[in-house]
Amino acid sequence: MNVDPIEKKPFFHVYPGSKTFSIATAGCNLTCKFCQNWDISQVPPENVQAYSLTPSDIAGKAVDAKVRTVAYTYSEPIVFSEYVADCAKASKDRGIGNVAVSAGYIQSEPLKTLLPFLTAIKVDLKAFTDSFYQEICGGRLQPILDTLKTIREFEIWFEIVVLLIPTLNDADDDIKRLANWVTSNLGQNIPVHFTRYHPTYKIKNIPPTPTETLKRARKIAMKEGCHYVYTGNIPGDTWEDTYCHSCKALLIDRYGFTILTNNIMNGKCKVCGTDIPGVWV
Repeated sequence: MNVDPIEKKPFFHVYPGSKTFSIATAGCNLTCKFCQNWDISQVPPENVQAYSLTPSDIAGKAVDAKVRTVAYTYSEPIVFSEYVADCAKASKDRGIGNVAVSAGYIQSEPLKTLLPFLTAIKVDLKAFTDSFYQEICGGRLQPILDTLKTIREFEIWFEIVVLLIPTLNDADDDIKRLANWVTSNLGQNIPVHFTRYHPTYKIKNIPPTPTETLKRARKIAMKEGCHYVYTGNIPGDTWEDTYCHSCKALLIDRYGFTILTNNIMNGKCKVCGTDIPGVWV
């Protein structure tokens, strides 16, 4: 359990500058060799410090923490989705929103059961090749794409994160195909975050992602029609900021997880009045 900035998840179009009460259990249904939270996600429950808390307890702690949302994060909320649904309902009843941070590796029916309780969901799209999912993550690509389409149908706000690992999933053609799939199947307004990998867990022989790789990926995605493309894990980079897709005005100026300026008013660009997609109030 921890209180985090919502930007840490990352959500850039959900209650900017707000705090979220983050919780997790041990476990994951993928086995990503680069997992940054492997000491939670890749271990049995008896190997972590745990607390017994009812959904009502979680909602109460969120109220006490004066947060805007509860975040189901760190490991994989899909493996405790029934508890997520119960906690989300209890929190929603007390006026607190709910966000999930997931890899999206879930069947359609349990996903449809969970989505109505959520304010937003962030999905890690780990690569755009099935071979990467099989060899590096122990999963498959198509179920993730199906999940994203289902979320779109439910009209729940969502954002996509792609952790770029040099030589494994950073090829220009893969990025182009990924961005084209997003715009064609999900729309131009879904935020896509390209974030920097750091050596960890079972992949320590590949150096951190060069900043130029992230900027190149952003340029490719923008060319494919994505309106909101961000770089991540490089605090202070220009492309952490949000710009109006219509007039290009600076809307949200960020430094890491800190909001320096917010020029979105009532969900609109303060300069030109264009509707900015997201969850703002």
